Amino acid sequence: MEETLAWIIPLAPLLACIVCMAMSFARVGNSSAHLPAWLGLGASAVASVMLLMRYSADHPNAILHGYEWLSIGSVQLAVGLQLDALSLMQICVVTVVAWLVVMYSPGYMRGDAGYARYFAVFSGFVFAMAMLVLASNLLVLYAFWEGVGLCSYLLIGYWYQRPAAAKAATKAFLVNRIAECGFLLGILLLWLGVGMVAPAGTSLLGRLDYNVLLSPDIALALARQHPSLLMTANALLLLGAIGKSAQFPLHVWLPDAMEGPTPVSALIHAATMVTAGVYLLCRMSPILVTTPEVLLAAAWIGGITALLAATIALFQDDLKRVLAYSTVSQLGYMFMGVGCGAAGEHVMGLAIMAAMFHLATHAFFKALLFLSAGNVMHAMGDVIDMREFRGLRRVMPWTHILFGIGAAALGGLPLLAGFWSKDNILALLADAAKNSDYTTSFSVLLGMGLVTAFFTAVYSFRAYFRVFHGVEQIPAAAGAHAHDASVGMLWPMAILAIGSLGLGAALGPTGKLEQYFHHIPYLPAVAHAAHGWSMLIISSFVALAGLGFAWWTIAIRLNSAALGAPVEAIARAGVNRFYIDELYAALFVRPLEGLSRMVATWDISLIDQMWRSLIAWPERLGTAWRRTQAGGLSTYAAVMAIGLVVCLIIVVMQ
Repeated sequence: MEETLAWIIPLAPLLACIVCMAMSFARVGNSSAHLPAWLGLGASAVASVMLLMRYSADHPNAILHGYEWLSIGSVQLAVGLQLDALSLMQICVVTVVAWLVVMYSPGYMRGDAGYARYFAVFSGFVFAMAMLVLASNLLVLYAFWEGVGLCSYLLIGYWYQRPAAAKAATKAFLVNRIAECGFLLGILLLWLGVGMVAPAGTSLLGRLDYNVLLSPDIALALARQHPSLLMTANALLLLGAIGKSAQFPLHVWLPDAMEGPTPVSALIHAATMVTAGVYLLCRMSPILVTTPEVLLAAAWIGGITALLAATIALFQDDLKRVLAYSTVSQLGYMFMGVGCGAAGEHVMGLAIMAAMFHLATHAFFKALLFLSAGNVMHAMGDVIDMREFRGLRRVMPWTHILFGIGAAALGGLPLLAGFWSKDNILALLADAAKNSDYTTSFSVLLGMGLVTAFFTAVYSFRAYFRVFHGVEQIPAAAGAHAHDASVGMLWPMAILAIGSLGLGAALGPTGKLEQYFHHIPYLPAVAHAAHGWSMLIISSFVALAGLGFAWWTIAIRLNSAALGAPVEAIARAGVNRFYIDELYAALFVRPLEGLSRMVATWDISLIDQMWRSLIAWPERLGTAWRRTQAGGLSTYAAVMAIGLVVCLIIVVMQ
């Protein structure tokens, strides 16, 4: 039963992808192309939930063998599924949120020319993500890591006729290339290192099976015998995670990914692609824990990203960009959570649990916020600039309530989902600041986390107040038909709202999360985290202070210019995203474009001309030879005579 359920999870979306693709190519039944996606992703979500409910801490690590992908002599690679606390929690979040988003999609995408293509790529994306999560071998994970990247490229650039969408898709693809090259090198280094210490008889590609690669004996042997190799490999794995999860300095692709349809933004930003980097770090934690310096680097990168992105989000007027930078910031929180494992192996399990907890809660409230933004954009005639509309609570009463729930969960209001999961990470940072070898670093990171939490509450509620409160204003593009979303679009959002309200309380203070994560494969058992009430009180105060400040700035229409030149300068830089894209353009994009033009010119003027000259010689020889074949008998006789004389001379000379 469990094996059947496990294979349904990836294969149902794959079947849906094939059917929708056939409908797209045949141009038959395009208007009903959502039905295969509904059924396929629904079956995958149900199977995931059933497996999660059947999961037992007494059987923490099951590997289901599938089929031989590659078998050439001693080189064998089997595709198998890894079922444990990490994979089951991640796949449940991925499939449930993806199913709710795909149920929302027809109301948003109806009438689009590429309707069937949208659902085909959407289903293919979920298939690739499911295999990435469930893979039992690091090389198989990498293969589907690339598959997720390809599908995200197609989804971001779905409206490829728009130059901005095509450019955003290319940018996402190229920025991720940088990280994925590092990731592949890290895999190769680990393969080489494991080959030096693995028991005899381990197959060449079997070295990358999790039950070999992540076993305590292998990790300890690598740390003792090849510490430099292990450090380099782990740093490269971190680079791969940084790219996929849009962490500084490779975060620049994610805000531009807003050019895709809003349901795609909800899919990519909430629970799937961007969380793959966090999942990778959690999955590879038995290896990463042997190099605490890499984990500390992950924590610092997460802290910098969280604070930077939250600061930028404060000054954005595009509602979807506010949410995009919010995603980058919250992913930084997750990196800080994983990075707390630098405090010691005994903390690593708690660090993974905290990061995965925030990943799960964030998936629900961020998907809810993006879909709410989609409702607003749909009703406002595709206008998403918050300066163009306000006071929509009467026009869109249900979206108003749902967006408010999502904003409250993101802002960390007490007892909502984001409050419990964010507090878990802050409490871990506080513990690490007291009881680790890196007290100064974790003390600074704790301060950055608290400031980020305040900024998060400010921009979340500021967006809520700007969109739904004040004097009603509707842009001309909306016409006289601005209205709330249909029931078909609202009910998936209602389920996400329930998760945003109660998921944190159901898992956090009840201890069920610790019970679920009691045993993480290849790591010591997770002990109970006694954080006390101090951080709960502090984080509650921070969230409420952010709410009050957001209301105050909207109520008095606070202008950054009124706060003085320094604040105005920061605001101007924040609006322009601290000029990071411009800096990259000056340092990398334009020089590389110039180099490309120079190489292209050299190629055309020299290489092409050289090859054209070489190619011209056979043509000239052919022309000359054709002249000798004019049909004259005297010419043929002369040639034969000359040939005979030459042959006689050769014979005589010998």
